[in-house]
Amino acid sequence: MKSSENAPKIYVGTYGMYNSGSLFGKWFDLTDYADAKEFYQDCYEYHRNEFDPELMFQEWENIPDFLISECSLDDKVFEYFQALDEMDDDTAEAFKVYCEQISSWPANGKALSEQVDSFQESYRGYFGGSMKDAKIEYAYQYVEDTGMLANTPSVLERYFDYDAFARDLFLEGYTEVDGYVFADY
Repeated sequence: MKSSENAPKIYVGTYGMYNSGSLFGKWFDLTDYADAKEFYQDCYEYHRNEFDPELMFQEWENIPDFLISECSLDDKVFEYFQALDEMDDDTAEAFKVYCEQISSWPANGKALSEQVDSFQESYRGYFGGSMKDAKIEYAYQYVEDTGMLANTPSVLERYFDYDAFARDLFLEGYTEVDGYVFADY
């Protein structure tokens, strides 16, 4: 994991303690564990004073909601964070957006490697720069990258309607979320 400041952490209590009026538990840093089995073993060991502890994830930090709930942690969470470690910060944030809002991973049933491949094919970049609208900023980039207006006389080029073109691009073919642009396929 990149830094302890943004490390994924879970405050783990139990339903038995909670129902008795206690929030007794402990923060567990997922970077201390290689996999879910090791994490759960440590949680159960910590709550060994209960006969059959039912773990309750009362709070968490730096873990996307699509991988955790009050009563479960997706087994793929460790693979997910390993994949994020191999990405730069901007790409990792885009991957999180892609998994959560574009491709619905892990619910889509894809293996993580397939999800990463799909993301790499789809991701077009972050467009939250100088323009107010990321879609229009992408449209300018798209026109430049494809050479769409390369043979157009400059006197006519200025009449090209980038706003309308961006609208059409994002009606079918592209999706933008918080400045991140993805091709729809």
